[in-house]
Amino acid sequence: MNDLSSTPVRKIIHVDMDAFYASVEQRDNPQLRCKPVAVGYAAVRGVVAAASYEARKFGVHSAMPSVTARRKCPDLIFVPPRFDVYRAVSQQIREIFAEYTALIEPLSLDEAYLDVTHNLKGMEIATAIAVEIRGKIKQVTGLNASAGISYNKFLAKMASDLNKPNGQAVITPKNGPAFVEALPVKKFHGVGPATAEKMHRLGIETGADLKEQPLDFLTQHFGKSGPYFYGLARGVDNRQVKPDRVRKSVGAEDTFAEDVYFYEPARERLQPLIEKVWGYCEVNEIGAKTVTLKVKYADFTQITRSRTVPSALPAITDLEDVVALLLAPIFPPRKGIRLLGVSLSSLERRAPVMQPQLRLAL
Repeated sequence: MNDLSSTPVRKIIHVDMDAFYASVEQRDNPQLRCKPVAVGYAAVRGVVAAASYEARKFGVHSAMPSVTARRKCPDLIFVPPRFDVYRAVSQQIREIFAEYTALIEPLSLDEAYLDVTHNLKGMEIATAIAVEIRGKIKQVTGLNASAGISYNKFLAKMASDLNKPNGQAVITPKNGPAFVEALPVKKFHGVGPATAEKMHRLGIETGADLKEQPLDFLTQHFGKSGPYFYGLARGVDNRQVKPDRVRKSVGAEDTFAEDVYFYEPARERLQPLIEKVWGYCEVNEIGAKTVTLKVKYADFTQITRSRTVPSALPAITDLEDVVALLLAPIFPPRKGIRLLGVSLSSLERRAPVMQPQLRLAL
């Protein structure tokens, strides 16, 4: 594992839009501004796709069942999602990124990594680039963005959360290792609930605890992720910003605090995962033919169910239908379900859809 002294210093920016879907709705409808807004449906099986900052003050957050959100915030206003609008705004934002670098790696409609080490503007200071980008996003779209700046992707991602909303933060090579040591492992980007739980069982609560573990110990317990965790504990992440790549698959999964036994709650838990993988495909102009449902039971046994369609799924509603078809036959389950996941494969590049210029409601 390389240490910082042998790793060329890069300038990585992680840009993350603030409450993206909800902010777009508040921008376009002045009556929603300064009010608690949830993008999603208030139906029994509904799930919050995004929550405004006014709603977050009540504990409402994405992936929360709508009935729970309404209980936490009785005045919550539900707005149905408009993914065509979100995609168009996302394209406007990507065009701004492209003014500064060709090394853009979108993670979803509302966030991306940018490598600005050698940027198109010839600017030396990455923080100044982040300020300019955020300003242009505000000017063009009327929306706020936050940014994290660092020498690798992991720390840039962590930095973008430090001064939200509408702010930015820097983690330098000098203070990166100390930042990681103080960070609880459950807050590490890329460490999900199941991995964090496993780390806690091994006595690993913080980055400092993780740093104390030898490489062979981490490889033994975490397999191929062991070397990655070993590096992170030292503030090292050598992953490159990879633009315009077609992955073999894209997936998302969630481990539940309580086991699920019934179809409707399971379908609710799957909705934000469906939206996450579909959003990735949309922003990267990728089509998918194969849908796989992953189910892990309370005893840690797991099954997968897949379906392949003749041509790429045209809309998120088609993906929802396939997931529902895969999910229904496993009920009633033989044991409680502790984890569900959705992945897409048989990915292929598709021609971009030209979006009309949006009229901004500022």
